[in-house]
Amino acid sequence: MVVLDAVLGALAGLAALGGAWAALSMRVVQQWQRGVVFRFGRVREEVRSPGMVFLVPAVDRLRRVNVQIVTMPIPAQEGITRDNVTVRVDAVVYFKVVDPVRATVTVQDYQFAISQVAQTSLRSIIGKSELDDLLANREPINQGLELMLDSPALGWGIQIDRVEIKDVALPESMKRSMARQAEADRERRARIITADGEYQASKQLSEAARIMSSTPAALQLRLLQTVVEVAAEKNSTLVLPFPVELLRFLDTATTNQAGEVAASFAKAVAAAGTMGALGTAGAAAGDGSAAGAGTSAKNGGAAVKERRPHE
Repeated sequence: MVVLDAVLGALAGLAALGGAWAALSMRVVQQWQRGVVFRFGRVREEVRSPGMVFLVPAVDRLRRVNVQIVTMPIPAQEGITRDNVTVRVDAVVYFKVVDPVRATVTVQDYQFAISQVAQTSLRSIIGKSELDDLLANREPINQGLELMLDSPALGWGIQIDRVEIKDVALPESMKRSMARQAEADRERRARIITADGEYQASKQLSEAARIMSSTPAALQLRLLQTVVEVAAEKNSTLVLPFPVELLRFLDTATTNQAGEVAASFAKAVAAAGTMGALGTAGAAAGDGSAAGAGTSAKNGGAAVKERRPHE
């Protein structure tokens, strides 16, 4: 019995020792993790996959590395754009670990390192870009940021998935200037649209007027339609348009009559002038005859006087 008890005690001790050994040597690596094993302080090149991992107690040390995509916001950075505008820009970086050994051995804290590089790269890209690009054309800027981050990150076993600019904060004075500019642009476009509409309408009206002027029947039909529409409104007063043709006829008749009167008056004036000229000529002839007779009488008297002495 003593021997049996000793054997059972030894077996129990071995079982307890084995359990403790197993507890110290077994580790669990999750699906989103990879395991990096250090043996006597030296890294093992073999990366442990998800599942149960067995280690040598007091010899091996396991470090789990997350291989999920990490979303890291970049603190807002203030800078001056290429067109001399002060802005504050914040962004976000998406990255993941592709080489757990490098991410563990090469850099002390890869997340902090990525954050610092992202901040400096963002300030650099602000100085190389214009305000319009930061506001409306961000895709090339995002790609430039990704290239600037990807170069050092690959040496750390990190892959940059993408970089996106979240917000661009402008000074209040710049916001007011942009608002005025946008309002002026909207007013300009509205005026252009209105002018274009008026131009198109004037073209259509001109074409309609040309067609109606060449077709009097169409003009009369439009006139009748207008009269019917006005009469349908049950107005107490109905205004009928006066025919334009009648006005033209009256104008022509008045002009012709005025011309005839003027011609008759001119003829009368001419006739009166002719008669006056004839009267003046007759009077002049009479005066000449009387003067001649008087002269003859004087000459005759003188001759008689001259004859008397000789007698």
